[in-house]
Amino acid sequence: MSEERLNQKTIDDMASEVAHLHSTNTSPHSPSIHAAGTDQGDHAYFGVDQIACMEPIGSEFRRESFLTEFSQSRGPPQIVLLIILLALGFGSTIGVVPAVMTDRYARLNHDYSDQTYCADYSMNDKPKACLLGSADAQNAVAFEQLISNIFTFFTSSLIGSLSDEYGRKGILTLGVLMSTMSPLCLLLIQLRPEMSPFWYYTVGAVQGLISWITIALSALSDVMPPKWRAPSFGLLLAGFSLGFAMAPQLALILGHFYVTVVSLFMVLSGLLIVVFFFPETLRPETAREARRVREAQVEDLSASKLALSNILRPMRELSILNRNRLFRLLSLLAFFSGLVTAGDRTLLIYYIEERLGFGDKDIATMFMIMGVLGIFVQGVVLKLLNEAIGERMVVTLCFCLGSFHNLLYGLAKDKTTIFLAVAISAFGGMAFPTISAIKANNVNESEQGRIQGALFSLQALASATGPMLLRFIYHLTKDGAFLGPGSMFVVASGIYLIAVYCAYSLPDEANSLRKERPFADVDMDEPSSNMPLL
Repeated sequence: MSEERLNQKTIDDMASEVAHLHSTNTSPHSPSIHAAGTDQGDHAYFGVDQIACMEPIGSEFRRESFLTEFSQSRGPPQIVLLIILLALGFGSTIGVVPAVMTDRYARLNHDYSDQTYCADYSMNDKPKACLLGSADAQNAVAFEQLISNIFTFFTSSLIGSLSDEYGRKGILTLGVLMSTMSPLCLLLIQLRPEMSPFWYYTVGAVQGLISWITIALSALSDVMPPKWRAPSFGLLLAGFSLGFAMAPQLALILGHFYVTVVSLFMVLSGLLIVVFFFPETLRPETAREARRVREAQVEDLSASKLALSNILRPMRELSILNRNRLFRLLSLLAFFSGLVTAGDRTLLIYYIEERLGFGDKDIATMFMIMGVLGIFVQGVVLKLLNEAIGERMVVTLCFCLGSFHNLLYGLAKDKTTIFLAVAISAFGGMAFPTISAIKANNVNESEQGRIQGALFSLQALASATGPMLLRFIYHLTKDGAFLGPGSMFVVASGIYLIAVYCAYSLPDEANSLRKERPFADVDMDEPSSNMPLL
């Protein structure tokens, strides 16, 4: 809505109408509406055609600042601080883990006994035992990701639904608590030379039972209006990028052991933030509605059927993904993007250390590029693009960039090409918060956790198979077949092209700033004018 003068009677009538709509509208696709004077702040959100957030100044209205709304809401600032701490914790050891595990596997499995650390050799001088240890470490992390993502597939939607019924804080606390186990095990492995890496990868796999990022996104959806969910999720990832930009530098300064101590301290600090400072973002009435719906589904079941229903509940929660055409397309996007991003995230570090001679300094530079650009992209570019071209085209653009940067990974012969590809990947990172916003904007308040969890479950299924698929391709091509060892990333580039088609097929109604009628009135089983039939 453009700025215009309104008399006071019109303002009062509008506020009264908004208050009435807020108290009665529980449609799954109703716009987020809060009356002036509610617990969301002294302002009003208007839906769909008047989605801009405004506040009165005398007899004039002005557009409210997104950053002001974000910083003054209960929950989002704490979530960003948590994300920064966890990113610092996990990011500081991202180059440490491959080096430590490669050396440990070389000594335990391949009789390596030299005093020289495997990571201290140049790329062309590494003993065979160190190369075999690196292969063992890559296989172990791929298997860890497989188990972790299988757990996530079966539990994420259920955990999301439970958070809809009982609140976000308790489950988020448990998820962050489990995350402390990885840096603790990494520290113990460095203290005890006989300790097997098995324990590190085991606790990493178990963490797949509770996805804290799903709960964090649901908490943001609880308090932010639809128009600002994509930039809110982007700001969350900007916090993650900030942590990852700074974290690898710590390994250069402190060394592998002491940076692991710092990593554990950072994750424990994040746990304290959640326990003592994070407020419950789910409104009590929303939780009661979610519990009422759940109880209505099972009230007529016998004891045996109720037990069976509880066993099958994780799979039943996934049925939300088949609700309409939009959700089915989002499911395909989650699957294909998860397939590739998990492979990149899991295997790229090992690949560039082994094949291109990357060391701690190179990895720190790479994550500095990724982090600094990530902050700029998620904090500035995403909001501008979202307003200019809409979520559908933002997602399409992101997957085009994803295909290109994976192609560069596969063809890279030097470090400069990898740095360029990493820079491009920062722009492709806009896809995740944008997809999260689209799905959050198209369910009601009592389903925020469920939809975030359901799509995360599907992405986890893809993430479980992605590293294994790319490792299989690597084994087939590592000796020079096709395009050589980088062929796995070229295949990943092709998978991203399929995702480009799916993203372009999203209907215009996926855009939060659409001028069309509300989403609830659109028959999503009918193809839109720019949506190819699948």
